[in-house]
Amino acid sequence: MKPASLQIQRLDTFGGHRDSVFALTSSLQAGHFFSAGADGQVADWDVARPDLGALVARIPASVYALTIEPQSGILWVGQNYEGIQFIDPVQKLTVGSLKLTAGALFDIQIYQQTAFVALGDGVVVVLDVPSRSIRKHLKASTQSARCVAINPVEREVAVGYSDNQIRIFDLLTLDLKRTLAGPENSVFTVAYSPDCRHLLAGGRDAHLRSWDVEADYYPEADIVAHLYALNHMAFSPDGQWLATVSMDKTIKIWDADTLRLRKVIDRARHGGHSTSINKVLWLSGTTFATASDDRTVAVWEVIG
Repeated sequence: MKPASLQIQRLDTFGGHRDSVFALTSSLQAGHFFSAGADGQVADWDVARPDLGALVARIPASVYALTIEPQSGILWVGQNYEGIQFIDPVQKLTVGSLKLTAGALFDIQIYQQTAFVALGDGVVVVLDVPSRSIRKHLKASTQSARCVAINPVEREVAVGYSDNQIRIFDLLTLDLKRTLAGPENSVFTVAYSPDCRHLLAGGRDAHLRSWDVEADYYPEADIVAHLYALNHMAFSPDGQWLATVSMDKTIKIWDADTLRLRKVIDRARHGGHSTSINKVLWLSGTTFATASDDRTVAVWEVIG
């Protein structure tokens, strides 16, 4: 039986950025989230009041990576050509910085007391969160490390690279455990399913791929998901939905368990973005935000 079609409603559009928006992250304040991008502006948004966006920081370079430290609420802002700036979003103050690179910084993921930072020179820098000191450099490729996902159940870290491969590291020892092939071009996004049993990846070749983690990463699915590059994906907090966003200007919603496509969100039918969509962030089990080259962030609701 064909599943009933999902209904999607655009709740609001958040404007104020002066260039492409590349990064989104949650806030510890209920109903809020942060965005950043090519203009270097880090903004704090209230979902209920899109007209009241607050400028938290102005970074002197483009920002591809943005995350929040769960314990302290400090924002980790990946500043291209420099490293990381640490921002107190309440006081709107820079409380520290860490020089890491003279190139691009693509992703920051924090797990407990450890942070993984993916750099354009192929290095993944492992940081101690409390001291913000470098623990180790993981150098497994000469091409860019683009994205990081953490599996706390299997104690593994997946890193996607521009050499078309995904490398799995041990979360504790940081040793390289295995290398996954399959993508035909750069890997832009990796994500473990909420139950940690599957690894998913997408990238420049526009395919959505999955591997069975418990079966030694046996390849499961290879789906032509978009017309152009699949830039990012994210699972809903309840594990029901997977959202993917693309250079083809569409958002797609999939059943997380079956990877069956349930909805295509585009500009013509839903008032979607007019250019490439770079990031997706779930704000609840039914609402999510998307960031685009069109300088806006949109917030959507899944109905039914």
